[in-house]
Amino acid sequence: MSEETTDVLVIGSGFGGAIPAYHLAAGGARVTVLERGPRLAAEDFAHSMRLGTYNRIVDVIQGDGISVVAGNCVGGGSVVYFAASLRAPAFAFERSGSLGRRIWPAALTRAALDPWYERVEEALPVARTGWQDVSYAGGVLAAACRRSGHTCNPVPVAVDTGRCTNCNWMLSGCRFDAKRSMLLNYLPGAEAHGAVIRPLHEVQLLGPSTESGYRYAAAYTVLDPGDYSCTAEVGVIHAKVVVLAAGAVGSPVILQRSALPLGGIPPAVGRYFSGNGDRVSVADVDETKVRTLLGLSRPDGAAYEGLPIGRPITAATYDYLDPAAPEYSRFMLQQIYFPPLTNLLARTASAPDWFGVAKRSLRGRWPSWLTLLAMTEDDNEGTFGPPPLTGGFLRLAPGLGRGTMAYHPTARTRGGWNTADDALRAILEKDGLAQVRPWSEDVAGTVTAHPIGSVRIGDDPAGSALSDTHELRGHTGLFVTDGSAVPASLTVNPSLTIAALAERAVPAIVFRAREAAVDVTYGAPLPRP
Repeated sequence: MSEETTDVLVIGSGFGGAIPAYHLAAGGARVTVLERGPRLAAEDFAHSMRLGTYNRIVDVIQGDGISVVAGNCVGGGSVVYFAASLRAPAFAFERSGSLGRRIWPAALTRAALDPWYERVEEALPVARTGWQDVSYAGGVLAAACRRSGHTCNPVPVAVDTGRCTNCNWMLSGCRFDAKRSMLLNYLPGAEAHGAVIRPLHEVQLLGPSTESGYRYAAAYTVLDPGDYSCTAEVGVIHAKVVVLAAGAVGSPVILQRSALPLGGIPPAVGRYFSGNGDRVSVADVDETKVRTLLGLSRPDGAAYEGLPIGRPITAATYDYLDPAAPEYSRFMLQQIYFPPLTNLLARTASAPDWFGVAKRSLRGRWPSWLTLLAMTEDDNEGTFGPPPLTGGFLRLAPGLGRGTMAYHPTARTRGGWNTADDALRAILEKDGLAQVRPWSEDVAGTVTAHPIGSVRIGDDPAGSALSDTHELRGHTGLFVTDGSAVPASLTVNPSLTIAALAERAVPAIVFRAREAAVDVTYGAPLPRP
């Protein structure tokens, strides 16, 4: 077993890990990044649904009542996200939810986070798109909104629109380096300043260090690149500061498994898990009525042989984000698109059964399916059970796993979903334009690509695991900076907020590193793409 030391150990390389890694390395600290997934370059991303290609970097983790889509590679979720980059509305920071009191720390408001949003938007950077950037699918939603008396707007995206080919394979990574993932900014910036990134290294356990001057020791295993099973190679890294950013499914499990060697963990670890209120629906669109009612037609004038042209997310309506409305009634409706395998496997409410002529007819119309996402306000009702012996979940096959999380929506969460469903029907079923079919939970529970909240920040120790600086309560120098720290659903895509919170956490991390005699400063210029 190998042993080594580093100033700062970063566990995970998505938004929450890459951003602190860059700033600490640029400030002069020795930084080591451990990532459980493989490292791929742009040319390695496969635009194919064949097993063993896209599922090398995408995990579908099924729990009790919820399935999570997560990234598994250097760059983490930033490699497989759809790049919609929106600031959360001000009311999202004032939510009280089922607690009956403000969930977010008092120090965090939309105004307080705006300077950190600005930094991330500059570093990625985020493009303000126009109608020329909206796909056919986004145009259908926009025209239907207008016809039903609602507004709709192009969505800002972390995409180089000049470089983007509109191939619609974002879930499989970007072969053209058009999507602004962490691979193009913070991670290469960290490496330019000496940070070491080690793929296929999965941290199993955290505990106190036995090395003088070091606070923590992290035990890891090296994974087989073929099936991600543990190899015989193991090691320990001693660090003065640890930044845990293994994702909202991975971070709570590592902490739960580490509870004994760490001498206990806050009771909020593994609680208050949320899918960001995600509610997926499919609108089975009548293309003839799209032409006659909306005046739109497909760009190529024919049925597609492959994926529809355009990026997965291009248009959304913000009409239901009313700050004066009561909680659980506010949401955003967004046009999205998943690869065809997801559409074919999706079992939607009111849809025919898995087999038979009706189901075959429905699947045969998949090029005319408008896939939509409502991001609502939920109750953060998810919990994590006892951790597995190794890993964040039981890996059944590459790309597929069984997690320990459970999510059983409350009546308030369901009410929010129902309100969003009703709004979609009012927009898209007008005059028979489409039939809206919300996701049916009796297959794999609710589905989310936006897991948050399982190690959340807050002011109340009873309801949060982290202080407002992202430090784990009772454990000096151990920070959590990924989506698990986001305390409540945002009603928008969470990636920009996760990144802004990670930027905001860096000064506190630098302070703890300096306390531990690390010669590090804060204030390096932002990385450039």
